[in-house]
Amino acid sequence: MQGQPMRLVRPYHTPQPNTRQRHLGRWPRLIVVGVATALGALSQLPSPAWLTRPASEVHDRLAAFPPIVLWAWERPELLDFIDPHAIGVAFLARSLYLSGSGVIVRPRLQPLSVPQETKLMAVVRLEADRLRPPDLSSQQLQLATAAIAEVSGVHGVQALQVDFDVGVSQRAFYRDVLQKLRRQLPAAMPLSITALASWCIYDDWLTGLPVDEVVPMVFRMGADQHRVRRYLAHGEFRAAACRHSLGLSTDEPLPTLRAARRRLYLFHPHAWRPEAMASMFEEVGRWSALP
Repeated sequence: MQGQPMRLVRPYHTPQPNTRQRHLGRWPRLIVVGVATALGALSQLPSPAWLTRPASEVHDRLAAFPPIVLWAWERPELLDFIDPHAIGVAFLARSLYLSGSGVIVRPRLQPLSVPQETKLMAVVRLEADRLRPPDLSSQQLQLATAAIAEVSGVHGVQALQVDFDVGVSQRAFYRDVLQKLRRQLPAAMPLSITALASWCIYDDWLTGLPVDEVVPMVFRMGADQHRVRRYLAHGEFRAAACRHSLGLSTDEPLPTLRAARRRLYLFHPHAWRPEAMASMFEEVGRWSALP
């Protein structure tokens, strides 16, 4: 690969009982003033009105994952306050940049601290270089797939998620990556992908992808945001794969929801804090748009 050598950094792992204490020793002690109400709310999940479970979970690789998952992006995240039985964490593990014929790998450089029993999903973000567009060759496919698959071997990781905002001309390449990746992953390892909300409305190219979950991101939608929100206010996503999970952000209005979901992924533009999570839980709990 080009650029930085592929390597695993482990500031976010908790393989030893005292790892979390070592991490917290490097950072100021978390002080929360005047948020007793917020902290109390953390023990209560949002109203289950939006939640549904599959009729049969026998073959659902993600059945063990909680219905709420926090995205932890490239910033120091101290999530020791979450209930690991009710909330999972999807953390950015590495970023891949497809440039020319190569793949540049950038590992996670910021610490992540979570309770020992937290369900962890490693997220790999892919981006295409605009100045040196990727050639999407078989060699690049092999390099990208290997770089993604390697993350599945990180200690504590129980699922993998790929985040790639592909253009129309890159869809065939992405499909090939996912098919090859599925063959390389352990049979029991869940594979999730994020999706632009527009993918779920205007066509159905997601059908048949070898993934266990598609997470439409109903935020940061740019010029499509009003169209997508109007669409959801009157119906459901066209693509069936998009109807089971949903990605939301704490700093944007919740969309109208016409059907329940198995899982919600929550994004916060800053480091997560107890009060921010409690506020989002309260808002989701008031979600009253279900018929």
